[in-house]
Amino acid sequence: MKFFTLLALPALLLCSCATQTTSSKDATVKIEDKKYRVASVEHGKMSWYSVKTNFGTATASGEKFTNHGHTAAHKKLKMGTKVRVTNLENGKTKILRINDRGPYKPGRIIDVSVGMAHSSHLDFHRDGVVPCKVEVLEEVSTQS
Repeated sequence: MKFFTLLALPALLLCSCATQTTSSKDATVKIEDKKYRVASVEHGKMSWYSVKTNFGTATASGEKFTNHGHTAAHKKLKMGTKVRVTNLENGKTKILRINDRGPYKPGRIIDVSVGMAHSSHLDFHRDGVVPCKVEVLEEVSTQS
């Protein structure tokens, strides 16, 4: 089964909410008519959180937390940073925006909104914690 997952992973990565294109130098991701490149990669554990587990609706960025937002919490990344998060158990990928701080449990590198943890997205709601890859996306300058 793991062999099949490794074979299917590249195809699943192409099915995220953003378009992935390959150039002669490196792969880029297109989000809302802007191009991004992978600036850094982090591996660790991913968990989810909700309005209930967040003890309210405020985020560290000051915006209202929503259970179904394409958002996540990270300890160090700048607010507004876009990341491509991959569930390494099933290969599902989502582009999310950092708008909060956390997670605060040892070994966890990112908390995603509970809506992104459900089966139609990253599909780990029942597991709670899964291994993941977080790719930090950096906007590619269009100026020459």
